[in-house]
Amino acid sequence: QVQLVESGGGLVQAGGSLRLSCAASGRTLSMYAMGWFRQAPGKEREFVATINWNGGSTSYADSVKGRFTISRDNAKNTVYLQMNSLTPEDTAVYYCAKSRLYGSSWYRDTGEYDYWGQGTQVTVSS
Repeated sequence: QVQLVESGGGLVQAGGSLRLSCAASGRTLSMYAMGWFRQAPGKEREFVATINWNGGSTSYADSVKGRFTISRDNAKNTVYLQMNSLTPEDTAVYYCAKSRLYGSSWYRDTGEYDYWGQGTQVTVSS
């Protein structure tokens, strides 16, 4: 069993920055891809960013490319999402997730993930 706990969310003004963390327990994440997703009120959960097992490859949604950076520290069993130049459109609950399969790939589809955190709220005021 894997437990994922997100932290670092909060209220920030437009143009500001936040750094989200996702700490895992119960199993090492070092062989798995990890992803960040978000869900705004009334909308479906959407892909934000993903990183492969060793951090050597990443992928981002077009809406966050150039502003967000995903990274990981396998020694700490933790994944991060650095969010810069935030806009009100980034307001959502942010979730981290662990991929079903281990290996060198990353994944953008929610169906490729089997464990999810409880989410952390990010609110960006204009």
